[in-house]
Amino acid sequence: MCAKTIRLVTKMRAASLSFRSFRRKISSPSTSQRTFSSRNVKTLWKTFNQSLSAFVMNLLGLVAGGLVAFYFGLFSKEPWIILLYPAILSSRGVIGGLLCGRLSTGLHLGVIYPKFVGNTRRFYSLIQALIVLAFLSAFFTSLVAFLFTYVLWGVSPAAFTSILFFVVATMALSILLVSPLTIGISFLSFKTGLDPDVVLYPIQSSTADVLVTFCYVSVLTLFFSYGFLGWMVILAICFVFALLAIYSVVKNFSDSSFAKTLREAFFVIVLVSLIVNVTGSFLGQIRRIIGNVPEIYVVYPALNSTIGDLGAVVGSTATTKLALGTLDSSFLSIKGHVAEITGSWAASVIMFSAFSVFAVVVQGGVPPFFSTYLLSLLLLTNVIAAFCMILISYAVGIITFQKGLDPDNFVIPIESSLADTMTTLALLIALTLIG
Repeated sequence: MCAKTIRLVTKMRAASLSFRSFRRKISSPSTSQRTFSSRNVKTLWKTFNQSLSAFVMNLLGLVAGGLVAFYFGLFSKEPWIILLYPAILSSRGVIGGLLCGRLSTGLHLGVIYPKFVGNTRRFYSLIQALIVLAFLSAFFTSLVAFLFTYVLWGVSPAAFTSILFFVVATMALSILLVSPLTIGISFLSFKTGLDPDVVLYPIQSSTADVLVTFCYVSVLTLFFSYGFLGWMVILAICFVFALLAIYSVVKNFSDSSFAKTLREAFFVIVLVSLIVNVTGSFLGQIRRIIGNVPEIYVVYPALNSTIGDLGAVVGSTATTKLALGTLDSSFLSIKGHVAEITGSWAASVIMFSAFSVFAVVVQGGVPPFFSTYLLSLLLLTNVIAAFCMILISYAVGIITFQKGLDPDNFVIPIESSLADTMTTLALLIALTLIG
């Protein structure tokens, strides 16, 4: 009996020592936890540096805004022209976002090679799918834009023809100019050791804003300044674009990857066609509030690009982690993505501050109080828009992955179109709150 008691007491003491050891272990950070924290800091700093370097390209958005301000007379000729502008930027952002997402993930996984010649079948199928999607996007954007303008401003049904050819021609020119540049940047960044998930879309989107704005202004100039000859040029561009889309469908009709891209992205295109025209309506409301204040129009494309870039960095880094299996497919796993979120958001705050300074410098001669007002306005806009876009980008990536879909077909296309709407709405809210 005594021996049994001694053995029992010994076991209880051992259990007590084991529990105290376990409690000390969980109450103090372990070596792996300290390493993880250090790794988080490094990831945050790396994301911040690369995001800021890429976001600096959004200063090109001020060039796009300058084009809008300079050619504001063209944008005022018809009520639907100003509504189409953010719609075209967003639609082109969807196509560019899909390309960036698929390229960055494909390069990481090794299913796409960083070279133009001798690449994989998946790469060439992706390019031809983009042509078809761009054409479909132009058609649906035109249709929804016409319905919006018909309901809001009572434009004649004949305006649909002009809207359709304007959007299709602008989209065709932008595909010709922007897509090769995007592919080249992805290959170069990957070869030089940069992360395409962080730098690709921000550089592409800011460059695309300038080029798409240039294409849109060129089409407007052809239409309003060159009469019949301008119309013939626009029609020729649209005809060639339609032929390329038809050829791409026929050539890849039996390609499962091509069909999957079209099937999944088509839903996004229809959704975005509705969203982007809401953005145009918000922009029209902003115009009624502020009148023709050039500083707002100068920074407008840059604001949209930066918020879209923020969402792209958050979403694209998350989709790559999901593909590699280093991130759980649950909403709570956002805690493991805080470093990327914080680093990219901090970079966006710096850029919004820089935009306010550049806008005032470019315009010149504004009252001193306006500099502080514009800075406060843009920072409040950033907080509202960034919070929404971070949650949206992450949620879209998690939901599509859980459903067995390819997140790269959804995340950047959806967030880039919503980014324009959220930024425009956030700007409208900030204008209302600040006055």
